[in-house]
Amino acid sequence: MTSRLAVTSPARAVAARVLIRVETEGAFADLALDAELNRAEAAPRDAALATELVYGTLRWQRYLDWILAPHSRRPLARLDPRPRALLRMTAYQLVYLERVPAFAAVNDAVSLAGQRARPGVPEFVNAVLRSFTRRGAREREPAPPSDPVDALAVRCSFPTWLARRWVERYGAEEAGALMRALNERPPLTLRANTLAITRDALAARLRDEDHVDTTPTRCASEGLIAAHGGRPGAWRAFADGAFVVQDESSMLVARLLDPKPGDTVVDACAAPGTKTTHLAQLMNNRGRILAFDPQPARLALVGEAAARLRVTIVNVHDGAVETLAPRFAGSCDAVLVDAPCTNLGVLRRNPEVKWRRQPADVAASAGRQRTILFAAATLLKPGGRLVYATCSLEPEENDGVIRALLAERGDLVVDAPTDFPLPLDGDGVLRCLPHRHGGDGFTAIRLRRMV
Repeated sequence: MTSRLAVTSPARAVAARVLIRVETEGAFADLALDAELNRAEAAPRDAALATELVYGTLRWQRYLDWILAPHSRRPLARLDPRPRALLRMTAYQLVYLERVPAFAAVNDAVSLAGQRARPGVPEFVNAVLRSFTRRGAREREPAPPSDPVDALAVRCSFPTWLARRWVERYGAEEAGALMRALNERPPLTLRANTLAITRDALAARLRDEDHVDTTPTRCASEGLIAAHGGRPGAWRAFADGAFVVQDESSMLVARLLDPKPGDTVVDACAAPGTKTTHLAQLMNNRGRILAFDPQPARLALVGEAAARLRVTIVNVHDGAVETLAPRFAGSCDAVLVDAPCTNLGVLRRNPEVKWRRQPADVAASAGRQRTILFAAATLLKPGGRLVYATCSLEPEENDGVIRALLAERGDLVVDAPTDFPLPLDGDGVLRCLPHRHGGDGFTAIRLRRMV
């Protein structure tokens, strides 16, 4: 076994450790992956493969379990986390990564299965995968569930309860397109720090210094899409504060608020500071931004981001908005509430979330959002603007929360801009849908306090 482990791919070893941590410790995939890559001092090629294996396996987890099941004499749900993770990861390579040799993927899985394993585990993993590799693509799929929604959920690798919600709202065809879009590899999108550099100059710098080609984003004038991934934190332009990693849909949220130079602005849920620093850009670093967050460790990230980007107008305040709001009531020109939510619109970046969420989480999230939004609304001065946004597509977390606020506060009205890079719907709501617009899933609306 020692000789086998010596030649195991570092990328597969890292990916296996991350997948096991995600399942057994409830770790977030992105944080666990960064930690494991740093610990392994992984070469760029190994880092890229490990990233693909982790996110691909998590995105397609249910589908992989479905097509693996006929080849295992034991239900996958009853296996220990290590062999289950290795079976899923290897099946992902065999089904989705055409350039990966099957023998290499299987051999590494068997080698990794032998680490601290009970007798017979490597042999079991080998038998399942050898059986699996003997089947062609069409032969691997067993009979689908009889319930059409359940069948769609299995093929798209989503929980049935979530697929059913979306089928009822969008119809089966569009719900399927949405789920498939949320299983795609997201683009690496950058926001040029226009306080320091133009978008075109950033594109030239990335090309010259790090051989990274980019294309402009369609709706956000400060956005660039990098042609390949890699680790942007290692690029020289990142250390210099020339850009931030941010999805285009997320960039549109600060633009919807439309903060002006000299304004007093509150970012009510500021950590880790991505939108906070974008607000500062749009204000040309003039005015005052009050950044609230109840988690001190995450709030520290806001200050770090501001320092790296040379933003000087952010004042951080440790605490929840409902605690801090009385100190600043009626004094703010603009308020951003980028509320904590179920994150169901950003599953292509956080695929493990879809396996952790339950139906009750939607209502629970909406309750917390109402508390935050009602407090944040008290900060507005007459004529002030408020944007409420979530990275969720669920009506309870968006339309329902806004309706409750408007019913309570008769001095607030919807304030939809007449021209915006992405058309708003008839209710004045910005709805960024991955399968329609290519970005992350976001919902946002702008309100104004009447004079």
